[in-house]
Amino acid sequence: MRSTPTTAPPTSAVPAADARTWALHWLTEADPTAKVAGVRALQQSFWQGPPADTPPDRVAAQPDVILAPPSDRPLPGRPVRPRLIEPGKVPARSPFTLEGHAALIHAICHIEFNAINLALDAVWRFPGMPHAFYGDWLRVAAEEAEHFTLLRDHLRALVGPQGQRWDYGDFEAHDGLWAMCDKTAGDIIARMALVPRTLEARGLDATPLIQAKLQRAGTQAGRDACAILDVILHDEVGHVATGNRWYRWLCERAGLDPVTHYRNLTRRYRAPRPKPPFNTEARRRAGFTAEELADLERAP
Repeated sequence: MRSTPTTAPPTSAVPAADARTWALHWLTEADPTAKVAGVRALQQSFWQGPPADTPPDRVAAQPDVILAPPSDRPLPGRPVRPRLIEPGKVPARSPFTLEGHAALIHAICHIEFNAINLALDAVWRFPGMPHAFYGDWLRVAAEEAEHFTLLRDHLRALVGPQGQRWDYGDFEAHDGLWAMCDKTAGDIIARMALVPRTLEARGLDATPLIQAKLQRAGTQAGRDACAILDVILHDEVGHVATGNRWYRWLCERAGLDPVTHYRNLTRRYRAPRPKPPFNTEARRRAGFTAEELADLERAP
């Protein structure tokens, strides 16, 4: 009998069908504050019972039913700002000025906002998965919401020399994470392979480098940001591990070799190859095998 991976209690008062419809609802919510609050409540209610105001028409779907996004709400839901531009056109961010520090934190904040949407999309989009799959990605969504809040609060607390303040949306950003989410919408194995264990795993490599820059800046803001990034890095190891675990479970179910199939998927979807230096210790804790780590080092 194939074992089902899980990081959550084995039983729940809330059916996966209800979790999926609510995940779609909060995915299409544009207001960041409302999205964060909704995701937190949904993750808690998934194990403790349905939201008190659950509309009757939101509990009828079954886990194996394909849901349709609402026609009157965008997918994903996000605010008008930040303005999205091509990844290569996003200005460089230096932590050695206060505005540069704010721009850097904003960029990471934007990544975490996108990560909320990525996790919610995995919950609503893919039917017929084990109950634990939906619980895992709701947990990830709630933790990403916490990361977004920590970074946004830090950004809002910064005060420039002329009294200027910043918030999420005040700097330009790009849409690289969601672009891969959209490309893999029809293939759950590709989604698990190329979003959490490829694009999000790059954060495991990048975070220590960002922290080193912030520490060299020698400011209190830099030290505060490093502490937040410690929390994020700890949690992101678990998020990438969740992607690894479900990717391998899906490959086993389909009779696929996970290493060979991953190579095929990166070519098929033109996934970007991670660049060194790699945070090998964090990647190992996130479930990457010795063969997979060797593949990274051999990549051109």
